Amino acid sequence: MENQLMATANKTAETIVCYAPTMITTNGIWQGDNPLDYSLPLFILQLSLVVITTRLLVYVLKPLRQPRVISEILGGVILGPSVLGRSKAFANTVFPLRSVMVLETMANMGLLYFLFLVGVEMDMSAIKRTGKKAIAIAIGGMILPFLIGLAFSFALHKDSQSLNQGTFILFLGVALSVTAFPVLARVLAEIKLINTEIGRIAMSAALINDICAWILLALAITLAENESSSLATLWVLLSSVTFVLICIFVVRPAISWMISSTPEGETISEYYICLILTGVMISGFITDAIGTHSVFGAFIFGLIIPNGPLGVTLIEKLEDFVSGLLLPIFFAMSGLKTDIGAINGVTTWLVLILVIIIGFAGKVVGTLLTSMLYQMPLLEGITLGFLMNSKGLVEMIVLNVGRDQKVLDDESFAMMVIVAVIMTAIIIPSVTAIYRPEKRFLPYTRRTIQRSKPDAEFRALACVHTPRNVPTIINLLEASHPDKRSPMCVYVVHLVELTGRASAMLIIHNTRKSGHPALNRTQAQSDHIINAFENYEHNAVGVSVQPLTAISPYPTMHVDICSLAEDKRVALIILPFHKQQTVDGGMEATNPAFRMVNQNVLANAPCTVGILVDRGLSGSTRLSSNQAAHHVAVLYFGGPDDREALSYAWRMSEHPAINLTVMRFIPGGDAKAPENPGVLSVETENLKEKQLDEDYVNEFRIQTAHNASVLYNEIVVNNGEETVTAIRSMDNHHDLFIVGRGQGMKSPLTTGLTDWSECPELGAIGDLLASSDFAATVSVLVLQQYVGLEPDGEELGTHDSPAQPEEPFSSVQMTNRPTRQPVFSA
Repeated sequence: MENQLMATANKTAETIVCYAPTMITTNGIWQGDNPLDYSLPLFILQLSLVVITTRLLVYVLKPLRQPRVISEILGGVILGPSVLGRSKAFANTVFPLRSVMVLETMANMGLLYFLFLVGVEMDMSAIKRTGKKAIAIAIGGMILPFLIGLAFSFALHKDSQSLNQGTFILFLGVALSVTAFPVLARVLAEIKLINTEIGRIAMSAALINDICAWILLALAITLAENESSSLATLWVLLSSVTFVLICIFVVRPAISWMISSTPEGETISEYYICLILTGVMISGFITDAIGTHSVFGAFIFGLIIPNGPLGVTLIEKLEDFVSGLLLPIFFAMSGLKTDIGAINGVTTWLVLILVIIIGFAGKVVGTLLTSMLYQMPLLEGITLGFLMNSKGLVEMIVLNVGRDQKVLDDESFAMMVIVAVIMTAIIIPSVTAIYRPEKRFLPYTRRTIQRSKPDAEFRALACVHTPRNVPTIINLLEASHPDKRSPMCVYVVHLVELTGRASAMLIIHNTRKSGHPALNRTQAQSDHIINAFENYEHNAVGVSVQPLTAISPYPTMHVDICSLAEDKRVALIILPFHKQQTVDGGMEATNPAFRMVNQNVLANAPCTVGILVDRGLSGSTRLSSNQAAHHVAVLYFGGPDDREALSYAWRMSEHPAINLTVMRFIPGGDAKAPENPGVLSVETENLKEKQLDEDYVNEFRIQTAHNASVLYNEIVVNNGEETVTAIRSMDNHHDLFIVGRGQGMKSPLTTGLTDWSECPELGAIGDLLASSDFAATVSVLVLQQYVGLEPDGEELGTHDSPAQPEEPFSSVQMTNRPTRQPVFSA
């Protein structure tokens, strides 16, 4: 009888532990099965709920500009015992205890590959370039929060917990002192600080912080899992060091051999990619077997992947699936384990609030004190402290491991999750409130072509969307007459849309080594653009080219363009028009987002802006000193923008291969003033503008009187209709029209033209010349002069204000100098 009972007990235990194959997938509701009794349908439902909830929260929190990690953790909290899980029916139906193992396994699989990607994206060479400042800020920002964690560990640690005080201190200290590198990258990208000096310092310090955190985490896990035997702890540490050394000296050379064995121009073999992805799991298995967490192995394995095409390929293949689908499960699991109801008593809540305030302040104070040692401004030090409080991935790993190892009970775990969420959530609102980088634009003045000295370096920023823009821009730059007396520095920016992930922002400024094959369309375009401009630089005289890549969402791309123009102190930004010429001579839009970028740059640029309508200025004839390759025409109506157009054409006229025709339109006796005058048509301002126009045109005519390649004509018209007729009657031998945008000007000569404008950003005349029904297929450059205010209130860009030497770089401006290497972009 006893044997029978024992056999029955064993049978029951076997049934509970082992699932029959039929319990994986259901036979269907028509067979009487409940899908939620089977593991696969239940997992699909859970995954769908997690993704839908987190995506809804991303949408809801978008106006507050919160990083995605906040939505993912809060999604888990909502689905967990704190909110929906309070209903026993919901908890037992959707998240029963038997399903936890499947969810945990998938969450850790997603975590494994995400940490591998974080390692791949980290540029270890950046640590060498950071200098002492970033290293000191990283360490200074960790010490104080760690000491605060030490102090609070005595209040939070309970005698009933199985582990000793030392291990608890280590876990709590790491949780409070860590900075989440991936989360910080997304925060900086969101508030447009990633390309600024403070952004670069924050990223470098977070990188060092992350490395330190991983070392401490590995140590904490080792101590937690091997508390009983100090000898076992020693073996774990030695095994971990051996694993790292094998990865560096054996695995990395093998991967480098895979890359070098790939023929140039071809993608990495799928066989090698499969081997590497399998290597992630093997690394995780090894580190888990030796006593550290599996994610440590995946992270180290990602860290040894050489920067370049292989890393980009791995990121493209994995990022969207891992970050979009699998990783939210991990954060949701953290939320599902968080039971806010476990935090009992007013005292505990007061301790929680105290931990948040003092932990956050400790990071800020530690970072601020270190930054002050390096003479950083007070506001920048505080901002840096706020940024370094970014929490997320590493802290969640620390807390989950701590909970699994019984270092943290439910109450302590819930408290620390809330601390992480609140500390990260307040970063963006706080930083945007206290730090306004646009204030650094104030000392920047006098950046127009008209104000540029003829014997000084001429700086231009050329924006490129596709290789199609390149030939015309190069010909335009060559026509700008660079020479040894007035050299030209061109910053060429390949504008790439940031599509959905912030990881590409981390490698914007990485150096792309020549010889690597392009693995996607964006890289191929970058290579083509960079090679074309470097070839131009090699063959031209007095030209230096600095290729860059800016990766941003289209709605905020103008911020990068304007910041770069500000930093490099350029006089002219050249933007490609959003339409391109078709085979039949018409104009079609390539990407409506390009137009939005152009409009935003026009509204915010700190210098002159030119929109280039490309209709074949890139003719087969290259400019040379013995041949008139291009005929340029300026249509002059008056105003600051037209004076800027004439100033640029004046510079071009000095080129021996340019013929310039200036056609000045003058109102006749029958011309009527516009009915709705703008602010500039107030009588005094009108007279002032007319006088400035007369003075500038007279000076131009005197200076170019002996230049046979310059022709000046005056055309009398009375209204917009006569203006259009006069323009249409012009001969078609011109290659380029240069016109002013005419912003703020109301002239009788353009009356009625704006009523039919398709593209108001080009102005009345520019829109006419760029329209599809304009007979002549001539390229058009529309210029808008920068008109700012001097500290004394005088307008800039006027001819009668004295030129001043260019100011040196100030301490708050971007200090990175462009390398001679092209910028690497994902």
